[in-house]
Amino acid sequence: MSPVKAAGKVQLAWYGGKSYIEAAKRADAEVFARVINEDGTKGYYSHLITNVNNPIVQEIDLEAGNGDQYILENGQDLTFAFNDPNSTSGFLVPNYYVFAKNSVDPRTAFSEEPIFAGSHEATLQAVINNQVDVATNNSEQLINLEKNNPEDLKQVQVIWTSPEIPSDPIAYRKDMPDCLKASIKDFVYNYDDLAILNPLGWAGFEAAKDADWNPIRELNIGTQIAEIEADETMSADSKKEQIDALKKELAAL
Repeated sequence: MSPVKAAGKVQLAWYGGKSYIEAAKRADAEVFARVINEDGTKGYYSHLITNVNNPIVQEIDLEAGNGDQYILENGQDLTFAFNDPNSTSGFLVPNYYVFAKNSVDPRTAFSEEPIFAGSHEATLQAVINNQVDVATNNSEQLINLEKNNPEDLKQVQVIWTSPEIPSDPIAYRKDMPDCLKASIKDFVYNYDDLAILNPLGWAGFEAAKDADWNPIRELNIGTQIAEIEADETMSADSKKEQIDALKKELAAL
């Protein structure tokens, strides 16, 4: 989440899901719109990717997409890259579904501690250039790569796909005047310039509400609980206190 929004210097922002739930909690962000894809879907997917020529491709059932199980079983022989700690598809989703749900700490699961490459473009290049064995990415980025650099896409092999993630939220500040909110919504909901939308794989925008991102909140809380449970430096009483507080947050969703 950008600190400038929390400081009141930004009135409108387009977030990833994880950044949005933080902004809603700490910076008075209020979602009002989300993307509709060209095919009518309203979400995207996190992926684990590797170079198509990496030997591990031969060890993975690509049709089953069981690359997550492969890296859990063989991590000590592999290197790994996340996107950014605040990325939904580049960190939160794969960290939860691949690692937290299996009670695995990614910091110790590999031959070296995973790097944070900083962006989806960076993790793509790390895989294409064989700088890491496996990295996180998402379906939107791969669609963009197919349109803009199909030769690079030929070097990328998807080995795991997440459940659907809600498409990224567009939000404004809660304290904006209602008349200005109405004008912004009218513009966004009725935006129909296909020359701009179609190359991005979008059909347009629709109204959205805060609760649409409760699944992301659930993943975030689940990840925090798993990290606390795995923390060997924390006392049992401290663990219980923090986990109970998180479970209350979860029950309130």
